[in-house]
Amino acid sequence: MKVLIAEDDAVSSFVLAARVRKMGHDVLTATDGNSAWTIYQREHPRLVITDWMMPEMDGLELCRRIRSVEHRAYTYLILLTALSGRERYFEGMKAGADDFVIKPLEPDGLQARLRVAERVVHLQQDVAQLEGLLPICSYCKKIRDDTNLWHPLESYMGEKTETAFEHTLCPECSKL
Repeated sequence: MKVLIAEDDAVSSFVLAARVRKMGHDVLTATDGNSAWTIYQREHPRLVITDWMMPEMDGLELCRRIRSVEHRAYTYLILLTALSGRERYFEGMKAGADDFVIKPLEPDGLQARLRVAERVVHLQQDVAQLEGLLPICSYCKKIRDDTNLWHPLESYMGEKTETAFEHTLCPECSKL
């Protein structure tokens, strides 16, 4: 997975990038919020790890900007900070962060958070694929699953999503 690290401290950035690469990810780095935003727009990484306090643009504003862009692919955002406290946590979440990591980084904690990010990103990919590629019979409206079996639309969607169906008639059909 492509990971963007936005961290103004060179040593912290180097250590964080090395740990993320060790987990098998491609790493892009930025030293401030503006360059991170430019890289994000060009590369569309699936995971962004950003320091809260940076020059040019802070991590909160970077999170807000990323959330304002409508992409089909979800970007998971982790905010890094030396700041603590409940108010700070909620402020970060309100800006669009998915997770919050207190500095100094604990390697095992970072690894666990990256695994969660991977799961969320992969689940989002699965949902997008499900939404985009549903083989459906044009006559009976049954859906073919990945084992080549056909299922009624309602039961298939009910199993794969939290969708519930309410049957009614549209205005054109109610005239028939």
